[in-house]
Amino acid sequence: MNSSQLLGITTFAYLFSAMLYIAIFVFRAKKLGLFATLVTVAAFLINTAGIGLRWQESYQAGIGYAPLSNMYESLVFFAWAIAIFYLGLEWKHKNRVLGAFSMPFAFLSMAYASFSPKFGKEIKPLIPALQSNWLIAHVITCFVGYAAFAVACGMGIMYLIKDRKTNAAPESLLASLPELKVIDDIIHKTLVFGFLWLSAGIITGAVWANSAWGTYWSWDPKETWSLITWFVYAATLHARFTRGWGGRRIAWLAVLGFISVIFTYYGVNFLLSGLHSYGGN
Repeated sequence: MNSSQLLGITTFAYLFSAMLYIAIFVFRAKKLGLFATLVTVAAFLINTAGIGLRWQESYQAGIGYAPLSNMYESLVFFAWAIAIFYLGLEWKHKNRVLGAFSMPFAFLSMAYASFSPKFGKEIKPLIPALQSNWLIAHVITCFVGYAAFAVACGMGIMYLIKDRKTNAAPESLLASLPELKVIDDIIHKTLVFGFLWLSAGIITGAVWANSAWGTYWSWDPKETWSLITWFVYAATLHARFTRGWGGRRIAWLAVLGFISVIFTYYGVNFLLSGLHSYGGN
């Protein structure tokens, strides 16, 4: 079995995980809780094994690089980061309904990686710009931040759904969601976590750019949109700390911020040309 096959299994494992968590929410099937967690842990472990095997295959091919160099590999790592972040969140809050708003992102990331015809899964030699130890540091820091923002977006959607009817009947779907204050606190802490990692990602990217191209910042479309995304989250957290924004406002900003993340990550690679255009290959 090669890494592509193993990662294909990961896609369906995350789908199964997301479906179980959604079933827990929609049908209030708490008995599925432990099973859903075990499936998610298994999917995460398969995801980890797939990344490790692809890394090994690159060395066997005489190339030898961390599998983080293109859109396919970054999507796989994105799903991995979402899964581990969610599992930590579930362990801390002991509420599996959160998975219905988090794990679909991991599945969608893997599904796009597995089924999109836009990029291949073959292992290719790295272009000179990617032959740097900064590759691992930059991609990991950015995508851990992106994963946190994906979960924050899911929590923002959860908040907006719950907020539509705060006095839900005990037997209703909304009653199974955490209290609004709890969701708001999760969004805030997740945004702070993601913002710190995104900041680290921009810094490592600047250092890497100086090593590869001789300049820390060149206003490349990817760099520009990364900065825009950083300012979106910086403004969100500033409003939280200085003006006490919370609730619906922060929930909407968590959703809008993730839209900016998606454009920075996906849109720039395919819609705008620049020094980072190789990321779509």
